[in-house]
Amino acid sequence: MDSLFDALPTNRYEPLPVRMRPTQLDHFFGQEKAVGKGTFLRAMVEKDTVPSMLFYGPCGIGKTTLAGIIAKVSNSYFVNLNATNAGIGELRNIIEDARKRVRSLQQRTILFLDEIHRFNKSQQDVLLPCVEDGTIILIGATTENPFFEVNRPLLSRLRLITLEALTPKAIGQILTRALTDCEIGLGDRELTMSDEVKEDIGIFVNGDGRMALNILEQAAAMVPDKGTITLEVMEKVVGRRIYTYDKKGDSHYDTISAFIKSMRGSDVQATLHYLARMIEAGEDPNFIARRIVICAAEDVGLADPQALILANAAAQAAHMVGFPEARIILSEAACYVALAPKSNSAYVGIDAAISDVRHKECGAIPEHLRDSHYSGATKLGYGLTYKYVHNYPNGYVEQQYLPDSLRGVTYYEGIRRGREATLLENWEQHRNGK
Repeated sequence: MDSLFDALPTNRYEPLPVRMRPTQLDHFFGQEKAVGKGTFLRAMVEKDTVPSMLFYGPCGIGKTTLAGIIAKVSNSYFVNLNATNAGIGELRNIIEDARKRVRSLQQRTILFLDEIHRFNKSQQDVLLPCVEDGTIILIGATTENPFFEVNRPLLSRLRLITLEALTPKAIGQILTRALTDCEIGLGDRELTMSDEVKEDIGIFVNGDGRMALNILEQAAAMVPDKGTITLEVMEKVVGRRIYTYDKKGDSHYDTISAFIKSMRGSDVQATLHYLARMIEAGEDPNFIARRIVICAAEDVGLADPQALILANAAAQAAHMVGFPEARIILSEAACYVALAPKSNSAYVGIDAAISDVRHKECGAIPEHLRDSHYSGATKLGYGLTYKYVHNYPNGYVEQQYLPDSLRGVTYYEGIRRGREATLLENWEQHRNGK
């Protein structure tokens, strides 16, 4: 139950990710926002006063490792549970032991509960009172959105610590430590690996440090001592080409540019091709999703307003589930945007209006449009001649809305495609009194 928090591993037959698990914050790479110097959590760890917390983030980024580091430096009693195989009975026993430990030894109990989202509502409810009264300090870990998977009353009693996917730079630091540490790593074999290959692996594993170390261990088995681990060796291990962007970032921007222009140009085949390139290169799904949302608004626009709704839903869903399943969500949204009719009228219209606001003296808001819901407004003449559209046939009446200095200006130029054609037809009928 508490093997995770045992002494440093010395078994050379243990997997490399297990051996390289950090036991101090200085070796905990890639999470500076959460536990860097000067952060709340680092101060609490160093003072041994950690509160009940919830670690949230994708697989392989160090949630369990961070709990292990806290276990090493804390004087509290640590218990490690995984929610997939723990029951309420076991949980009640741990809570009761914690109460006895406080009474007899004046020692806190910290319960690390991995995959807390696997606990159902009744199991999570058991934790509520003991977290509330401090009987246990709960550290939960989850890969799922806690606002969906953790009971709101329990979540309100936990400090949420979001851990991010490891950057290629952080993955490189992890690989370097594994290659140079002679005690628990591969340092005694004097293997070499270029910074370029480390970065390629960092991009390929998409933020998963555990995967990076597993690949390194398998690649190391394919080269002799003092040998060099090349990208070709890595590709033999993973069984396929490791597609990456170039290091100056040109390919990154070229690919996203081609992706957007393919959606705008309604070429769904090219859209899927460039989407696949970005996925294989380990691009952040949130970055891809944001570009689809922008394209839905900028290039599809009023021709099919449903595109923006779908793209926004896809962005939220992709963020929630992550890769590999996010590829399906992103594909659906990208294909829809590519296939939808196109109109940039809303995009052109707002930019034209902003230009006038920035560069022209636009004049005062007409008096009949000003707020008249306060005492004295009528004495100023505000709202007196305003025509309430619902009092007129078809909900439309002609009246001035623009300031005097902008009367007759045109920002929106309708485009007769898709849904926008219907919107324009309705608008013109109103203006013609039909």
